[in-house]
Amino acid sequence: MTASPSALNGSLGWLRELWERDWLKGFLLVAAVLFAYQPAWHAGFIWDDDAHVTKPELRSLDGLARIWTQLSATQQYYPLVHSVFWVEHRLWGDWPMGYHLVNILLHAFSALLLVKVLQQLKITWAWLGVAIFALHPVQVESVAWVSELKNTLSGIFYLGAVLAYLVFDRDRRRGNYALALGLFMLGLMSKTVIATLPAALLVVFWWQRGKLSWRQDVLPLIPFFVTGVVAGLFTAWVERKVGGAGGSEYDFPIVERFLIAGRAIWFYLGKLFWPVNLVFIYPRWNVNQAVWWQYLFPALAALLLGALVWLQRWRRGPLAALLFFVMTLFPALGFFNVYPFRYSFVADHFQYLASLGPIVLAAGGITVALGTWGRKEPFLKLALGGVLLLTLGVLTWRQCRMYADVETLWRTTLARNPNSSLANNNLGVISIQKGQLKEAITCLLKALQSRPYDPEIRDNLAAALATAHDNNAHTLTRMGRDDEAIVQLRKALEIRPDFAAARRDLAIILLQKGQVDEAIAQFQKIWEQYPDDPMTSFDLGNAYFQKGQMDEAVAAYQRALKIKPDDVSALNSLGMAFLKKGMVDEAAVQFREALALQPDFALARTNLDKALLQKEHP
Repeated sequence: MTASPSALNGSLGWLRELWERDWLKGFLLVAAVLFAYQPAWHAGFIWDDDAHVTKPELRSLDGLARIWTQLSATQQYYPLVHSVFWVEHRLWGDWPMGYHLVNILLHAFSALLLVKVLQQLKITWAWLGVAIFALHPVQVESVAWVSELKNTLSGIFYLGAVLAYLVFDRDRRRGNYALALGLFMLGLMSKTVIATLPAALLVVFWWQRGKLSWRQDVLPLIPFFVTGVVAGLFTAWVERKVGGAGGSEYDFPIVERFLIAGRAIWFYLGKLFWPVNLVFIYPRWNVNQAVWWQYLFPALAALLLGALVWLQRWRRGPLAALLFFVMTLFPALGFFNVYPFRYSFVADHFQYLASLGPIVLAAGGITVALGTWGRKEPFLKLALGGVLLLTLGVLTWRQCRMYADVETLWRTTLARNPNSSLANNNLGVISIQKGQLKEAITCLLKALQSRPYDPEIRDNLAAALATAHDNNAHTLTRMGRDDEAIVQLRKALEIRPDFAAARRDLAIILLQKGQVDEAIAQFQKIWEQYPDDPMTSFDLGNAYFQKGQMDEAVAAYQRALKIKPDDVSALNSLGMAFLKKGMVDEAAVQFREALALQPDFALARTNLDKALLQKEHP
């Protein structure tokens, strides 16, 4: 028995009516975002996250005040972002999942705000544009990287300010204007890249009306422009003076800055329309105004702009989308110095909000195309739209996996950008920590090829080479080849004179070989380097004891006990030094203290018996 056509149409009509409800679309969108970013739920911290998650000295109420009043208290002076980090740390400490979920939910909420913004603008393809924005893999860097709370939080305030201002533009109520300005200022305290918001609003108004009115459109936005410019200039000054965005690496003449900007525009558009080989650190271009082909990028950008200016007589949308894109990207196009330019002139997170222009335009084109096909094949329209969003979601899910942990991040980066000095250096450090010294040295030498004068890379390479010599010395010592071990340790100290562990190994071998004076000299250097380390003073005391300099030995043991009073070995050794000096009562006191702390300390018990016997039979 088959259903009648009227019953089938009624069922489909009910489904269509349900689908038209915004709450259902919103629920499905948030669910899709959570699922697409599922690998990031369990990801760890990467690169500079430890500098953003609230430091111990800032976790008090006084620390919260310093976040707002002291420029150098945090990695960057974005006080609202670091206040959120402060609250997060109060809630879940160093648990990475809490930070990741906040970023993901903020991104999803931005998408819901964007729906309202596009609906205010009467854009019929709002949900498709928003879904593309929410699921596009180019956004993963902003969402899966804890430090980029700057982007997701400022995005909320940016879109909230736009929505409030669009309502004000319709009803001219002061309350909505104040709300928009307040949200804009909060956004600037999260990331000043949103300073371009008033320019973006003018582009939107021109797109809607075909012209701009000084009184209606421009004049109300002047406070936004002034606030944005002041905040932007302040951030540029802080980046240069506090953030280290200065020096020869940022010294580009204006012509080369235009070359960077022209190339960056095409780079970002390319990643939006063909999001493959996305990487945390892209290769840093070799910009040279003497190379003719580099002028093609700004020239083609200017040609595209000219073509869209001509086209705007019939269609203003493409020009408006490009203007929005370039204006929103402007702070990161190379005209202002930002710290990441040290490693690359482009980064996915720079176009988090700028991508809205091309994405909404593309969504409109897709809607028109699907609408044309959909008149004959309505299910084809749904299927193609679903395939597009599913593809973006899968790409996002895959991209999230590179943020699983810091080692995965750098290995993935090197797989796609083998010459990245930052990735090679940081993977080298990780390899040192894991004892994989061959890989560490290979990575650090590769990093040094790109940045031969970088002091951090040189120090890390020295640490790797010195550690390799120290490890060789350990192997030779176990084989009884002490003389060869000494050679290896001396080489380690030539490379890295502050390598205290290697110096201690050298001193111990020298002491065992009876070269007491040189052993004392080595222990003395370690003590000068680490005067508050009880082990260093204890080792020095042992060396003096072996030489027979009991006064010096007593002084060294007492320094060790002042730092660590419950060190039973130091108490026992101090007792033995007193015993050698004939100070039997003082020796007995030390042995008894050691036994009080550790009753089963057999050596101290034996030494106490010797002291008591010596006292009875001097």
